[in-house]
Amino acid sequence: MKQLAVHLANGFEETEAITIIDVLRRAGLNVQTVSVTDSKTVTGAHQVPIVADSLFDEVDYHSIDAILLPGGMPGAKNLSEHQGLREQIRQFDQANKMLGAICAAPLVFGHLGILEGKKAVCYPGFEKELHGARVLKESVCVSGHIITSRGVGTALQFALKLVEELVGKEKADQLAQAMLVE
Repeated sequence: MKQLAVHLANGFEETEAITIIDVLRRAGLNVQTVSVTDSKTVTGAHQVPIVADSLFDEVDYHSIDAILLPGGMPGAKNLSEHQGLREQIRQFDQANKMLGAICAAPLVFGHLGILEGKKAVCYPGFEKELHGARVLKESVCVSGHIITSRGVGTALQFALKLVEELVGKEKADQLAQAMLVE
C-alpha cells in the first residue's frame, strides 16, 4: 500500500490539509500527517489545531511514496524554511517520487528550483515564487511527478487527482461519485 506524508506547519490551510487527508484515506491509502514543528499539535491559519501522527524526525522517508504540502500562510513559508523537509523534497525530486503542493505551497518547490521547465499552478499572486515554471491557470496541474493546485476551492479536485495518479482513474471516479462531485 502506498505511504503518503502530508506535512503540516503552523499557519497551514486547514481545508486543504483535511480534504487531502480525508480523500486519500477514503481511497484506502496510508496517509501519515507530519508536523514540521517541535510539537505534534500544529495550528492552522484559522487557529484550528490539528494533532499530527508524527514529528518530522520520526518519519522513515525511505518508506514514503509521496510528499504532500497544503498551502496557507504563513504555513507555506514555514514549510519552505524547514531544512529537513527541503532536503527530503530534493531527494524525492531526484528519484522522481511524487511531490504535491496546493495554494501557496508550490513556492516550496519553486524555491528549490525543481519546477524549472515544468508546468505548475498556485494561488494567485504567488506565481513569481515558482522559479522557472511555466505557470498555468488550470485548477490542478500534473507535470511529471509533480502535482500542483491553486487553492481551497480546488482542494477536492487536487485530492482526487492524487488518487487518480496513485491508485487509478476508476478509484478516483468512484470516490467522486460517492462524494457527489460533479
